[in-house]
Amino acid sequence: MLPPARTLLLLLGCLAAGSGTLSQDESQPTTSDETVVAGGTVVLKCKVEDPDDSSLQWSNPAQQTLYFGEKRALRDNRIQLVNSTPKELAISISNVVLADEGEYTCSIFTMPVRTAKALVTVLGIPQNPQIFGYELPIRETETAQLTCRSSGSKPAAQLRWKKGNKELQGEAPEVTEDSNGKTFTVTSRVEFTVTKEDNDVEVTCTVDHESLQNSERSTSQKLQVYFKPTATIEPDPPYPKEGDALRLQCEAQGNPIPQEFLWTKEGSDVPLHLNTNRVLTLPFLNKSDSGTYICMATSTMGSVVVKYNLDINDASRMSSPSSTYHAVIGGVGAVIVFLLLSLLIVLAQYLIRHKGTYLTHEAKGSDDAPDADTAIINAEGGQASGDDKKEYFI
Repeated sequence: MLPPARTLLLLLGCLAAGSGTLSQDESQPTTSDETVVAGGTVVLKCKVEDPDDSSLQWSNPAQQTLYFGEKRALRDNRIQLVNSTPKELAISISNVVLADEGEYTCSIFTMPVRTAKALVTVLGIPQNPQIFGYELPIRETETAQLTCRSSGSKPAAQLRWKKGNKELQGEAPEVTEDSNGKTFTVTSRVEFTVTKEDNDVEVTCTVDHESLQNSERSTSQKLQVYFKPTATIEPDPPYPKEGDALRLQCEAQGNPIPQEFLWTKEGSDVPLHLNTNRVLTLPFLNKSDSGTYICMATSTMGSVVVKYNLDINDASRMSSPSSTYHAVIGGVGAVIVFLLLSLLIVLAQYLIRHKGTYLTHEAKGSDDAPDADTAIINAEGGQASGDDKKEYFI
């Protein structure tokens, strides 16, 4: 067992050590890491609970003193004092560049000197992407190979593709370091087979990066696709008849648009027209004009043939809105006549079933009666006879 005096000394020593540890923790400065976009402003704060009558100091990654208390040590107008108290020293760096990245040190000159580190990360903003490899135009069914590239990002950016509103899956991106040793260039490639529906559709390459802060940078390339022509023949009037002037227009679509039109009539070897005029005019129709008319539209992507059958004796073609109207009126009239005849037949049948009788003058015996009274009496008596003469009416 230790003597009481020695026990007291050990207890006092432990209390002193505990007090020293607490004082040391309160005198330790604290900082925080910061991330800033190139061109932005970063604020560095250093705090201490117990400054112990010492001043705080900020220094850059090159160990150059920036501020000692409220005194500027480095002549750089981008660096400004935000707050200086015994317990806090805050400074700001504006127009941050990539070279500002690194560990900044906050120091307090106690015994011993205590320090804290703050890592400043500078984000490099990617440049607007550029699309390469596009050649005007692309033929239908060919494969388009496009390359998108963006430089200046830190860390490396992500690239994505869209064709119209549809996402395109590109190849794995290629990342290379820029000459400054700090930023990166990202390259992405995409391939797809084009169709005529892709004509005038935009392919877009977009850069995604944390420095853009919910905005995006993108570039687009409109596709020009060559495809085979299609055509239809539009007659004017739509329902021609004998004596009319007929105008046939060959409406052609395609890329490029057909510029050459050949009009022929089926069964004839002589062309009707061969020029850039897509319209064929028949000034006065007669029966000899009936037949099949052919338009062949030609572009650098090929030719298309369409036909139009003309038969001026065809009732369906000779019908017009006015004749259709008259046909409707005639049909309604026929229905009305049919209903009237049906009504008369029904009425006649009804009257036959409810027929009436009367006695003729002869049946009444008027020829044998000397006077009118006798004739009436004879008539009344003769109604019971089965041989009376009768006339029927309906």
